[in-house]
Amino acid sequence: MLAGIVAHPHWFWLTLGGLLLAAEMLGTSGYLLWSGLAALIVGIIEWIVPLSWTTQGLLFAVLTLVCVFLWYRWMRQRETHPPTALNARGRQMIGLQLTLESALHNRIGHVRIGDSSWRVEADQDLPAGTPVVVVGIEGITLRIQPR
Repeated sequence: MLAGIVAHPHWFWLTLGGLLLAAEMLGTSGYLLWSGLAALIVGIIEWIVPLSWTTQGLLFAVLTLVCVFLWYRWMRQRETHPPTALNARGRQMIGLQLTLESALHNRIGHVRIGDSSWRVEADQDLPAGTPVVVVGIEGITLRIQPR
């Protein structure tokens, strides 16, 4: 068996890659995915261009680090996109234009939006009937300004 691995090292790397990827499917932690991918790439390269075991081991280590680095960059790029307003009803209301039904006292009041009542806060007291726009949200309080 050892003589077969020495004679055909690409089978070792392809098998190792397959086993690592299968183990990744069972664990789903992401740790083995990049090592499995690197092992498959080393197996393909070894199949095309014969390399020494030392070179294969170094290539495996470098490819594992490259795969992890590329995945890290891809994930960081995905995080820079602004979050969607899906399931964040308050953020969906920014820019909404309303009319106050009752006056604000101590800069705080409530407005009815649809079938719910929302707490609002402004920079100054505003009388009833004032047209306002929602400019932000702090917790469950809508920040408003007169239009």
